[in-house]
Amino acid sequence: MSRPDLNLLVTLDVLLAEGSVAQAARRLKLSPSAMSRALARLRTATGDPLLVRAGRGLVPTPRAVELGAEVGRLVKEAEAVLRPAERLDLARLDRSFTLRNSDGFVENFGPALLARVAEEAPGVQLRFVPKPDKDSGPMRKGAVDLETGVVGGSTGPEVRAQALFRDRFVGVVRAGHPLSEGRITAARFAAGRHILISRRGLDRGPVDDALELAGLTRKVATVVGGFAEALALARGSDLIATVPERYTGTLRDGLFTFTLPVKLAALTISLLWHPRLEADPAHRWLRGLVKEVCRLPSPPLHRDEKTMA
Repeated sequence: MSRPDLNLLVTLDVLLAEGSVAQAARRLKLSPSAMSRALARLRTATGDPLLVRAGRGLVPTPRAVELGAEVGRLVKEAEAVLRPAERLDLARLDRSFTLRNSDGFVENFGPALLARVAEEAPGVQLRFVPKPDKDSGPMRKGAVDLETGVVGGSTGPEVRAQALFRDRFVGVVRAGHPLSEGRITAARFAAGRHILISRRGLDRGPVDDALELAGLTRKVATVVGGFAEALALARGSDLIATVPERYTGTLRDGLFTFTLPVKLAALTISLLWHPRLEADPAHRWLRGLVKEVCRLPSPPLHRDEKTMA
């Protein structure tokens, strides 16, 4: 069975409202002959004459009267569907968003983000979930609304990305560690025992590549999957962690942070989302909040932070 032409609903609505082929034609900016043909198609589709001659005018059949109210409602609902979304009412917004991030995001940016959400849209709930990899599958499936991180080769080509901030890697050790005193050279840094952070369990990373260029190697004592684990180990041992500075700001409280004596490429932390949510007003609002919160000035350096002399 062929699909009916839904444009005929608009034509029927106008014909029943006007009760005249000529007036309906003027209203829809059609010629009288085109409107007559449309009426013929409506009669075929409904199996009813719909409008019949009565003197010099037309009157609706019982079937047309029966359809009148329903057709008008359907046309109004269709127009509402195709109309741009109404202005977002944050005070009445009742919705849950899922954000996927590496450890450090919630600790550093979560409090400010939640405070802004509570102030502007108290009915909104944020769900923070861990980010074990860069696979874009959860965003494609709709399980994740927003994500933060570094755009990589495994990021879906359709995924939208917008830079949030630039970050750099820093070295971190416990308070009182030997590296907390004196000038930190590449040789002193390499001589320590290190924590390697790798979600894929690799046995080397960018620090090893940078040390190799300087003719040095380091001893990797352990491999962990995240920043929080690395910093917890550094806090309770003589191990050295290398982590993004701004992303781990709060996690590094009480630890000694220093500028690396080798050069590592800077990071661009981006906000990622699926294009299906690009035009969604509520999602646009949340993206804006995350960008504002992440662009706030960084907290002042701890007193025990230093740069290489």
